[in-house]
This record gives sequence, C-alpha cells and structure tokens, in this order.
Amino acid sequence: MRAVVYKGPFEVAVENVLDPKLQHPNDAIVKITSSCICGSDLHMYEGRTAAQAGIVFGHENMGIIQEVGAAVKDRKVGDRVVMPFNVACGFCKNCLGGFTGFCITVNPGFAGGAYGYVAMGPYPGGQAEYLRVPFADFNCLLLPSGKQHEADYALLADIFPTGYHGAELAGVKPGESVVVFGAGPVGLMAAYSCLIRGAAEVYSVDHVKERLDKAAEIGAIPINYDEADPVQQIKDRRGGLGTDKGIDAVGYQATSAGSSAAGGEQDEVPNIVLNQLIETVAPTGALGIPGLYVPSDPGGVDENAKKGALSINFGRLFEKGLRLGTGQCNVKQYNAHLRDLITAGRPKPSFVVSHEIPLDDAPDAYVKFDKRVEGYTKVILNP
Repeated sequence: MRAVVYKGPFEVAVENVLDPKLQHPNDAIVKITSSCICGSDLHMYEGRTAAQAGIVFGHENMGIIQEVGAAVKDRKVGDRVVMPFNVACGFCKNCLGGFTGFCITVNPGFAGGAYGYVAMGPYPGGQAEYLRVPFADFNCLLLPSGKQHEADYALLADIFPTGYHGAELAGVKPGESVVVFGAGPVGLMAAYSCLIRGAAEVYSVDHVKERLDKAAEIGAIPINYDEADPVQQIKDRRGGLGTDKGIDAVGYQATSAGSSAAGGEQDEVPNIVLNQLIETVAPTGALGIPGLYVPSDPGGVDENAKKGALSINFGRLFEKGLRLGTGQCNVKQYNAHLRDLITAGRPKPSFVVSHEIPLDDAPDAYVKFDKRVEGYTKVILNP
C-alpha cells in the first residue's frame, strides 16, 4: 500500500509499504478515507523530536472497516468509523478512569499510545491506504453510513476533541470570558468549543492573518500579538480586567512578536505563552494547556529547552490563585458527544479545513503547511 513515510528533517515521501495484517483477534483493518496532517506531525517533520526515519505518519484517521479479528464483536466489515489518535485498551486503570490518552497497556513502559508518532508505541500511522486498529471495539467510533459530514467527522480523531479538552481543562462555563493563545487548528477548535459551551467573550491570539480571520468568522475576537502586547490589548478591551479562563493551544514552539508568520526566521520563546496566560487570566481563574510540550527537543533554543525545562512565573501563578490542567486529550471522553452534535447539524468544525488533497500530494502539502503558505490551515489527505 502507499503511505507517507518520514525520511528525515523536512522530508517525507509517499512510498509503498507492507499492508497491515491482523495481529490479534481484537484487531480491525480499516481502509482509510480521510487522514489529516496535524501540527503535531510538523514537530517530527521539522526534526524537533527523536523520530527516526521510516515512521509512517498519521494519527487523525477515518475510514471503512475491511476486516475484523475473531474477538471483535461490536464492529463489523463495512462500518464507517473514526479512530481517536490515542491507542487504548479500554480496561487498564487509566482507561477505566477515562484517561485513555494515558493507557498503560498499549505502550509498555510509557503511559499512552498513538498512531504514527514517535515514542507512542509500535503503531504505524494512517496517512496511508489502510490502518491496523488494535482493540477495535473500543477504539473505532461508529459513524452514520454514507459520506455526509466526512470532513467534520474526520476532525473527531484529534483536533475537535483536543480543542474541547482545552476548554474542559480550563473549566469554561457559560457567560465567562476566555483567552485562547494560538489560532491554528487546535486553537480555533478551542475557541469554537468555548463558544459552544456558552462563553460570552473569546479572545483568539495569533499573528497569522488567515487564522485571525477564521477566528473572527466564528465569533471570537482576534488579537494580533505583532501589533502590541496581547495581555495589554485584552485588558484594555476589558477595562483593565483579565479573562476568567485561558487556554494555551500553542505549545513549546511559541514565537515572540515580530517573528515571521510565513515560514521565515522564527524568534522562538518556548515559555512565552505560559507566562502571558498567567498575566492575562484574572485571579482565581484557570488555565487549560493542551498545547504540546515535550521532555526532549533537539532543536530547543537552549540546554534547558532541549530537556523540556521551561521557566514560568510560578510566583505570579501562586499569588493569583490560578489553577491549571495539562496533558494530551483523552479523546474517548468527548468524541461520541461531539459526533452526535455534528450529526444533529450543530457544530461544523470543518470550517478549519483549507485543503483536501490526494495522498500522493502529501510531500508538497507538508512543505506548504509547515511554511503556512497559500492559506494552509488544515489539510485532509484522501488516499
């Protein structure tokens, strides 16, 4: 089968690889119809992780079941399904507690597994024609048959639940004000989720025009951090007050004001968003941090950053009585609920999708998505 294979920093190729086979009676083989390129894939693509050449990328996967193992009881050939990026068993302590992003069964020695991602287990990704799904009854979310809402449902694998997870970590409630740092796909989903949850004001902080325009389209208030200090911009709009809640949808590759928004030199400051959140959110508020932070970053700006050790103003955090929640999304906590909302015609998260392209065009799409050119905000590959 054809698949997107990592070759080295800033290089992927579509190559022929072995077709996946059933390895356990609870496996399923899914023919992929949609697989997204994620900002997290770019961390590996750019050489900013310990990823080795040969990984098949793709953790946002959707398709039609082609084959099931003898132990699969609730899913059948022909079912249309979307898979959480978390590979999870469904029966370990963490899975039973709802923390499927931290399954202790699927990736021995580490809490958490995922498709096509460094250190997340032996699971090839789904930017390919077919995908093996372990524990298929648990990991395959059943979708209505047909082709309706294809792009919306595809986002249930990761970014829509992850954005919602950011709002959940921050405890966003109706009537509250929220700042979301980052208006990439996850940041836009976080802002969208806050609005779905009834937030009265949502500020979206970024410096890429296309992203800020998207934020304004869904009813968020765009804040361009190249124009002035975003903390002060928001407080000026709120009569000197901060927001009730805050979300970091950027992570460790955050950049300072004036950095290129279109693939040029980036003035990276990995702790800047965390400290801006601490200053923006009002006393007794809460921070949700679904943005990616890693314990090993070969491209870190200094020796501490290379080890994931960042300096944050913990004194201010304590002084203001702020709470915070972190960690990757436990997709299973949210995906069925969000699926049903999409099916009912409520949210349409596919507004973030800028391009749907054939699998063979993936190498070019990676280049353009990484450089944020030609309006690339979210890309779906169709094998």
